[in-house]
Amino acid sequence: MRASRLLSVLLLLQDRGRMTAQQLADELEVSVRTVYRDMEALAAAGVPLYADPGHDGGYRLVHGYRTRLTGLTHEEAEALSLAGLPGPAADLGLGSVLATAQLKLMAALPNELRDRTGVLRQRFHLDTAGWYARTEPTPHLAAVVDAVWHQQRIRIRYRRWKAPQEVTRTLEPYGLVLKAGRWYLAASHSDSVRTYRISQILRIRILEDHFDRPHDFDLAAHWGSYLEEFDARRYQGEAVVRLSPHIMEQLPDFMEPAVVRAAHDTAGPPRPDGRVQVVIPIESVEHAAGMLLRLGTEAEVLAPTELRALIAKTVAALAHIYGASAGPA
Repeated sequence: MRASRLLSVLLLLQDRGRMTAQQLADELEVSVRTVYRDMEALAAAGVPLYADPGHDGGYRLVHGYRTRLTGLTHEEAEALSLAGLPGPAADLGLGSVLATAQLKLMAALPNELRDRTGVLRQRFHLDTAGWYARTEPTPHLAAVVDAVWHQQRIRIRYRRWKAPQEVTRTLEPYGLVLKAGRWYLAASHSDSVRTYRISQILRIRILEDHFDRPHDFDLAAHWGSYLEEFDARRYQGEAVVRLSPHIMEQLPDFMEPAVVRAAHDTAGPPRPDGRVQVVIPIESVEHAAGMLLRLGTEAEVLAPTELRALIAKTVAALAHIYGASAGPA
C-alpha cells in the first residue's frame, strides 16, 4: 500500500511540478504527517527531492528527473488518453486503478505529448450510456466480475421475460459486455453459450468449483452473433408501408437502425405525390401499430391487412374520444 502511494507521489510531482504537502495529502487522501514521512522515504531512496520553504514553496523534483515512455507517437498518446472510460471502470471496481494508470501515463510522457493529451481530454468526453434511459442498478456486477476473473461457476436467480419468469441457473461465466450503458454476461449453460442481463440477476452465489474457459471462445464474435440472432428473433414479419418524402428523411429519429436500413434498401420509385413504398421488418402487429401511429398521416400501411385494420380501429377510437370531448363546433 505504501509503495503504491510513494509511486503516486513521485508521479504527481513529475506531472504537476511543485506541490505543497497539503496538496499532496488532499490528492492522496492521507494526512500531511503521512506526506512528510513519504518524502523522507523517497529522499532516503535516492530520489532527488527539493523542499522549497515559504508561502509559495512546496516539494519538487530536480529538473530533468523523469521516467519517460519511448516510442509513442502523438496519435498513440492521444488514443491512450481516451482509452479509459471512468464509468465502466468504476462499475468493474477498477476506478482507482484507472486513475493511477492515467496518472502514470501523463507523468511518463514527454512535455510535448503531455500537453497534447491534456488538451485532448478537455476537448472530448466519452459517455457510453444510452439516451432516454436511467442507469440500471447492478448490485451483483462485482460478484460476476470476480467469478469471470477467477473462472468460478456461479448459481443465479434470474428474471426473464418469458414464463416462468424467475429461474435458477448454474453458469460458467465467460465475459462481460457493456452495451449502451447496460451490462451483459456471456456464460455457458447446458453446453451452450447464452447472454444474461446483469440487472436481471436477483441473487448470486459464487461456487467453489472452477472451470476451464474454452481457448477458442471469442467474446466479440459471440456478441456480434447474439445481436444478429436477437434481431432475427424479434422481427417475425414484414409490413408494406407508403411513406412521405418528409418522413423518409426523418425516419432515423423515429425508428431503429434495422428498420431504417430496410426502408431505404427497399424503397421503390416515388409516386406522383412523392411517397415511396417500402418493406420494413416488424416484431408483431401490435408493436408495429404503435410504432407506425407515431408517424401520423406521413405513413400509410398497405399490408398486412391485420396491421392496417388495427391502425384503422385505433384511429377511429381516437377520433371518437377526441370528437366526443371537443363538443359542438
